[in-house]
Amino acid sequence: MCIIQKNKIMKQKILYLCSIVLVSVFLVSFSFDDAAGWFKAGSKPKSYDMGIDKGAGQTGNDCASIKSIEKKIDGFGTLMQNFKADKYHGKKIRMTGYMRSKKVKSWAGFWLRVDGNEIKKSLAFDNMYKRAIKGTTDWNKYEIILEVSEKATKIAFGAMLHGTGQIWFDKIDFEVVDNSVPTTNMLDDMNKDEPQNLNFNK
Repeated sequence: MCIIQKNKIMKQKILYLCSIVLVSVFLVSFSFDDAAGWFKAGSKPKSYDMGIDKGAGQTGNDCASIKSIEKKIDGFGTLMQNFKADKYHGKKIRMTGYMRSKKVKSWAGFWLRVDGNEIKKSLAFDNMYKRAIKGTTDWNKYEIILEVSEKATKIAFGAMLHGTGQIWFDKIDFEVVDNSVPTTNMLDDMNKDEPQNLNFNK
């Protein structure tokens, strides 16, 4: 192999290595900071960048964000927390929060779950699937209302993104509401008193 060919191959290798370094620096530079008190979970957590997006909140404040980092994702990522349910036993709680989205191809939303002692069996749950956030949307306020059973041991909550896109969320709050306020519990649809719409006319 002549000297010219060797030099050409060497230059190609150097350019390739430089491109890898530049891409790595780019990815690191745009990675979100971890959010204290929150942890990353979901079926595909490594397919997303999740954390604090500085200055991206509604009024220029910091907020949380979940952003896909792969072109195609069959699963979801969530930024979440858990806390003890004791304080809310026998009460209904309303979780509110603000969220905006960009190019959400599948769906996104807040979620809230009430757990008991039985593993893999929730007492109440809502992930906004029936009123999911899709596409590109501005900041909007959303709410979830669930009843906390006396048997509840833990309450889990968070925001989730299924598939590709990006969401931002902030100003999450919890409050106790009157028992007359209807819940958004998705599990209620699985435990109806009577069969419904047997003739499929609705």
